[in-house]
Amino acid sequence: QVQLVEYGGGLVQAGGSLRLSCAASGRTFSSSTMGWFRQAPGEEREFVAAISWNGLTTYYSNSMKGRFTIHRDNANKKVYLQMNSLKPEDTAVYYCACAARHGYIGSAISEYESWGQGTQVTVSS
Repeated sequence: QVQLVEYGGGLVQAGGSLRLSCAASGRTFSSSTMGWFRQAPGEEREFVAAISWNGLTTYYSNSMKGRFTIHRDNANKKVYLQMNSLKPEDTAVYYCACAARHGYIGSAISEYESWGQGTQVTVSS
């Protein structure tokens, strides 16, 4: 399995930007789809974005498409989430996750087997 640690969260004003990073360890990172999810207080965890093992395919939640960008660096075992034009409703704990099945790229939480501890993003109005 892959071990994941997220960082880069913080407090930002509406309209601002943040880049989240996720550092991975483990042999299977470079062959695995990676995803970002988020969970706001009192809400269910929701899908944000995913990227295929080679970085050639990305998939976004409709509400983040155009504002968020996912990319990865397999050589350094990292995946990133660039977040622009942030809104107060983007406030949440953001998690990176590793898909269990090679070739899967999608939003189903059940398909992801490894999770980080999360990083808090707070967007003030």
